[in-house]
Formats: sequence, C-alpha cells, structure tokens
Amino acid sequence: MHDYIIWFEHLGMSDVDRVGGKNASLGEMISNLANAGVTVPGGFATTSHAYREFLATNGLKDKIDETLDALDVNDVNELARVGAKIRQWVIDTPFPAVLDNALAEAYAQLQNGNSKMAVAVRSSATAEDLPDASFAGQQETFLNVVGLDNIRTSVKEVFASLFNDRAISYRVHHGFDHKLVALSAGIQKMVRSETASSGVMFTLDTESGFRGVVFITGSYGLGETVVQGAVNPDEFYVHKSTLTAGRPAVLRRNLGSKAIKMIYHTNPTEGEFVETVKVDAAERGRFCITDAEVEELAKQAMIIENHYQRPMDIEWAKDGDDGRIYIVQARPETVKSRASANVMERYLLKETGKVLVEGRSIGHKIGAGPVKIITSINEMDKVQDGDVLVTDMTDPDWEPVMKRASAIVTDRGGRTCHAAIIARELGIPAVVGCGDATDLLKNGQEVTVSCAEGDTGFIYEGALDFELRENTIESMPNIPFKIMMNVGNPDRAFDFQALPNEGVGLARLEFIINRMIGVHPKALLNYDTLPRDIQQTVDKRISGYASPVDFYVDKLVEGISTLAGAFAPKKVIVRMSDFKSNEYANLIGGALYEPDEENPMLGFRGASRYISETFRDCFELECRAMKRVRNDMGFTNVEVMIPFVRTVGEAAQVMDLLAENGLKRGENGLRVIMMCELPSNALLADQFLEHFDGFSIGSNDLTQLTLGLDRDSGIIAHLFDERNDAVKVLLSSAIQACRKAGKYIGICGQGPSDHPDLAKWLMEQGIDSVSLNPDSVLDTWFFLADQKPDL
Repeated sequence: MHDYIIWFEHLGMSDVDRVGGKNASLGEMISNLANAGVTVPGGFATTSHAYREFLATNGLKDKIDETLDALDVNDVNELARVGAKIRQWVIDTPFPAVLDNALAEAYAQLQNGNSKMAVAVRSSATAEDLPDASFAGQQETFLNVVGLDNIRTSVKEVFASLFNDRAISYRVHHGFDHKLVALSAGIQKMVRSETASSGVMFTLDTESGFRGVVFITGSYGLGETVVQGAVNPDEFYVHKSTLTAGRPAVLRRNLGSKAIKMIYHTNPTEGEFVETVKVDAAERGRFCITDAEVEELAKQAMIIENHYQRPMDIEWAKDGDDGRIYIVQARPETVKSRASANVMERYLLKETGKVLVEGRSIGHKIGAGPVKIITSINEMDKVQDGDVLVTDMTDPDWEPVMKRASAIVTDRGGRTCHAAIIARELGIPAVVGCGDATDLLKNGQEVTVSCAEGDTGFIYEGALDFELRENTIESMPNIPFKIMMNVGNPDRAFDFQALPNEGVGLARLEFIINRMIGVHPKALLNYDTLPRDIQQTVDKRISGYASPVDFYVDKLVEGISTLAGAFAPKKVIVRMSDFKSNEYANLIGGALYEPDEENPMLGFRGASRYISETFRDCFELECRAMKRVRNDMGFTNVEVMIPFVRTVGEAAQVMDLLAENGLKRGENGLRVIMMCELPSNALLADQFLEHFDGFSIGSNDLTQLTLGLDRDSGIIAHLFDERNDAVKVLLSSAIQACRKAGKYIGICGQGPSDHPDLAKWLMEQGIDSVSLNPDSVLDTWFFLADQKPDL
C-alpha cells in the first residue's frame, strides 16, 4: 500500500519527491509540531509512483508528452485547446486496480465507520512549494467531498489539474520540465469552517517583506473564497517579538466587506460539494475572528516558521463545532523572502491626478496604460502588452496573460489571494478589492495605477509621470549625527523601516486621525447627541469596534503601535495632534465643534487646545492610546512630542495634564520632547527646557513666525526660506541651549529635506539628529557624507 498511499504521519519534508510539497509539509507538521501546539487535520496522500503508474495506462504519458512538446504556450487560444484535450484524456482513463483498491482501503480507514465524513482533496506537485517556485494555485482543491465515488472523481480531477492552462504555462516560463513533475492527491479531514471562518497568513508583510510581523487574512466560511480572491477579507498584523513577550500584539486591523461565504452544499453526493451564499449585514460589520484567535494563529505561524527556518505561506481554518483553529496547508513564501534587502527600489509619482478608483495595493510599483476590461477567460486574447487589465476578480488561470499587463485592477479580492501572489511574483502592480472598478473605468481609457503610496492603491486618470529610483545600501558612509525620518502614514511603516535610519523623528498623530479615523473626537464622545445623518456615517466607520470611543482609541493605538513595531527598538517620536480648527472641521462631525477662525494657522492649535476645557477630553483619548502602546504593548521606544507651546506657563500645564493621564515624564523611561517652532521657544529655550527632555525644531512654523509669512499664502511663498539668516540665528540659539543643558536636539521640519545644504549647516552646528522625509533620506545621506565637516 505504501507504493500508492502514505498516511500524513509517516511523511516529512524528505518525501517531496514522493508526495509533493504540500503533502510532505502536512506530514512534517503532524510528525514534528503537534506537541508544539500546531494542529493539523489528519489524512493520507497518493504517491508520485501512483500518479506515474496511472499515466502509464494505455500510453497516456507518451500522448501527453508529444502534445506538450509541440505546444507554443504564448498562443493563448492553442494553450486552452490543448490543455482541455489533455485534461479530458486524464479524466477518461481508469485508475489501475491496485491504486483504486488502495484508495478505497485508506478512505474506509479514515472514515472509521462514519459514512458521512467529509474530506478535502488537495493537489500537491512534486516540484511545487520549493524555495524557488511558488506554484500558487496552479492545481485544484475540492472541499466537502463525501463518499468513495466522489473521492475517486476528485482525485482524477486533481491529477488532471496538472495540465491546467496556468500550470502548463507556469512550468514553461519557470523552466520546469513537464516530464519531471508528478502529482499527489492529499485526502484530509474537513475542518467545519463553514460555520466559522478561515483564511491565509504569511510570516512576513507581503508587500514590504518586513519579517517582524505575521500578516493574517480571514473571512467567514470555507477558505477558498479568500484563496481565490472572491471576497475582501479582514486583515490583521501581529508583532512577533511583542507576542513572544506575552503582551497584546495585534498592530493593525482592517475590516473587510466579506460579502459572501462558501458553505457545504445541502446535497454533496450529487457532485456539487460546496455553494456560495451571502453574508448578512450584521456579520459583515464584525471581524471574523477575535484578537485572541488572531494571536493564537500568529503563535502557530511562528512555530511553523521557526521549524522551517524560512518565511511561510499558511492556510488556516477554524472549526465551528469544536472552536479550534487548524492549519490545513503550509508552504514556503517565495517572493519577498527572495528579494534583495540591499537594493532599495522606490517608485515615485512626479505629478498628481484625479483618483478614479481605489483599493488594496499589491506590491509597491506603478504602472500605466490603456484600460482593458475583461469579463471572462475567453477574452484573454484581447489583452495586449502594456494594457491595464481590469476585471471583477483574476484567477490563477489567467497567469499566461497577466504577465502582459502593465498593471491589474480588480473589483474583488484580498492581498493573500492566489492572483495577488502571482502579481507579486510577476512584479506587476495590482490594486484589488476596488468594488466598482469595472463600472467606473472605461475600455481604452489611459490610467496610472499606483501601489507606491501605502496600503491603499490608487487608479489615476491619465498617464502620469513617475520614476524608479534604485539605491544600494550595503555600505552606507558614516556621518557624524543621526538621520531619522518623518513618517506619518502607518501604511508605509514596514517599507520605510528598511531605509537606513535611526528611527522616527516625527510621527504626526493627525495623519493617523485623518487617514485611519476620519471622525472628530468630539463627535465620537458625543455620539448619542449627533444628528441622525452624521450618526449613520459614523456607524459605517466604527464597524467592528466596541463603541465610538473605543474605535477612536483603538485606531490611534493601531497607528502608533504599527510605527513603533516597524522601527523597534529605535526611537519613534510621536507628536500629539496638531490639527488647526479648519482641518478639524473637515473631519466627520467636525463642523459641529470647531470655531470659525480667520487665520487658523495661528489660532486654536497645539498646547493651547490640549489644556482648554473644550478639548481636554479629546486630548485624554490621545493619552489613553499612547499609554496603551507604551505600558500594555511594551513599546517604550515611543516618545511624546508636544507641538506649538506658546508660553512657559502652557508648557507647565501640559506636563501636568500628561502626568494626570498616566504619561508622567521619566516614568517607564518616558521622554517628552517639545516642538521648538515659535521664536519664543528659541529665545526662552532655557526656561522651556526645564519642563522637557529636549527640542525638535519645526522649521516650517519657525520660518513662518520669524519672517511674518503665512505658510498657506501663495502670494508671498517666494520669500519662504528656512535658510534665512534670522531663522538661522534662532536655530543656532535653540541648538546651543540644548547642548548646554545636555538635552536632545533634533529637527523635523521640511527644510533639511528640501535643502541638503541646510542639513549640512545643522550638522556643523552640532545638532543630534535631522529627521527627513523618506524620499530624501538616501540622497541627503550621500550628500552629507561627501560634504561632512571635519568635526
């Protein structure tokens, strides 16, 4: 029987040639990781020997080899015709009696008297899931298969799937000989996730390759909807070292629409094993798993990664009957883990345009071209080199023509579906889960598809100018001070942490509020008294969170902790919110609470806002979030920065307010930095420094207030220059005051990013750090290395 069937518990990674990558990996985990806490459903696999014996029947192998040798896989129509013909040959060929009997005997043993027991029948190719080949989605999986006859049919379909169009094309383009690849069918007990949830997880960030997190996606029902990209799933990021330390470790949560789910068919014996149904609105508005389950999944993922000693791509399922989480597949991640960490590739848009559609970005590239809307695989020949492929959802079957596209845009799908994996592997930018791209975009319309701006991908009208910059960072030259970064967008944190840096010198809380929350904190605090139309808008935003206030605090925690986790253990200086009244008014519900100021740039902002009776409760929410990040999650690399402190009296009041809210300077290593951005700050530096642990110079406001320029005025914009002598006098004064007091002095304003010569001057003045915009870090670093003074 071992020549044809092997039970999972008798398999390991040394058996890839016998049962393929997936089945060998299932056996490896059952044999070695069960005691470590990894739970894998049992089952058995057919062998590569059984497959080859089957192909030897009636000269089938010779017919297939001859046909494939004559095939041009770049002819899409011919590929489809030949693939269909070969698959039918496989279906029509009977199993050898010895294989058929072995299959029946093993299935009876697995059933153990339970005639209604359902199984999954999965494909496992002997060349797949190796570190240099993903083969993601190249063969078939059949779920909820019941009965021996259906098992036989499914195994035959699995064998035939080795000759799917996508699989034939993939092997040719990746240099695998058809004759050397064999297929194994894995027959595995079904996990009852139809009444619970399932999904995919990676032990790194799929877009940046950052290895400090586990990225988890999930949706209701059987996992094929997530794998296929038929649903927009929930997403979670878990910080590995924080989880290992036993602290709350979920960094980010994104609520997916989860519009459909796959469940068992009511009558699976008639060949229809599963069906897809709609998810009710209440379920869609909740996350499909709890934080505790997210962390349990991440723990199992880390055990698996540690065992295999490489990043992994893992499918999971939660059983609705026993409530347990199971691992149903694990394979090596083969795209980001192979990328060179020493070459920084940056795509930069050089102009802006009208946003037509947005969704989830895949990769970090930019592509442009004419839109080609495709509704089925039968229209694949319409896609020409350089087209932007737009469709409801891509399928791995489309791989032969996906490589022609300059970019891919889909209505449905998440960042871990097969098509997203293939887009990454092909190096093609893709924006998935847009919802209505096929309705809003028009055939032939020129568009630019940008995945270079974070988690959100944008489709812009027209062919916008962009550039690719590449830098090698193997041997960065030494410079005599620290270069930090200004990072406001948590979406880009995992990308930016790979740049040479000494941490984050400025993380703007208002960016997190604007991008991740979008609602005025007062509107959330006073939710019950909001007008009904605003309440309804807020309801949509806060779906998945316990209450309006919890939503605000939790989202702040997510944004801050993502930055903290990405750069840990380096410092991340988080500036408390510095919205002006007009900016706060633009948030949902904001107009109900904000004053109408003639010049908000010089009005109700910064420290004055925090200590006011009208905003104090909002500031307390910011403090609550900061305290959770530092004290509960353990990210003590996060430091607090207070902006726009007009007087020494305000400085004292703010410090008292922080202490009242559990953020006392010096406790748990907390440093509190002040933005030095008013002339009064530099002129009375010694007095302000009595309350703070140092300054971070805001050159934008300091220049505005020194030269009497409104930063928002275009009429006098030509006079705005941070290198003005008057500004430099104040800069020098602040730097020397901090050096005399032995306290931190950095700069986080725009000036050094725009003017490398200003960065050089600051270096000569003895500043501790310069915090730059990420796109100017490498250029400024090399400039300063060439120009560095003899200190």
